[in-house]
Amino acid sequence: MPKATLTSKGQITLPVEVRRALRVDAGDSLIFEQKSDDAFLVRAASGDIRRLKGVVRAPSTPVTLEAMDAAIRSRARQK
Repeated sequence: MPKATLTSKGQITLPVEVRRALRVDAGDSLIFEQKSDDAFLVRAASGDIRRLKGVVRAPSTPVTLEAMDAAIRSRARQK
């Protein structure tokens, strides 16, 4: 099981196997979610954009570029 030591400045170095599993590198952010008094879930705050595939459903009917342009113009006029 990977282990890290807390420095006097409150910092830790994530073991390489943890960094690989989370797919994080220097400068990436992590999220700490408290699960109980002494347990946290750690996960990467950023991820691969491909994980969003399927989140938004495709429209039931195709939309033309002309219809998109018209909607944009209409909305711009409202502002």
